[in-house]
Amino acid sequence: MQHKVELVARAIQKAEHTEFSWDGESSASKERFREYARNAVNLLGKDIGVLLLALEEATAGKRKGDPRGASNAVSVANPQRT
Repeated sequence: MQHKVELVARAIQKAEHTEFSWDGESSASKERFREYARNAVNLLGKDIGVLLLALEEATAGKRKGDPRGASNAVSVANPQRT
């Protein structure tokens, strides 16, 4: 489970902050992304692949200038952040 959380946290961070690398994030920011990821993993269970796909699409959209970008995907991971 820890590995899944880390992968999802990095995907959320990448979707939200494509200009920053994971290694460049502060410890507090990394932990915030891990908390979002834990929530997503717990909520989605075996369907976590759906979230990862949505985050990848959001990252691609953000790079292309799509205004919907990462904000839609992150709200799936943490519905309270809308």
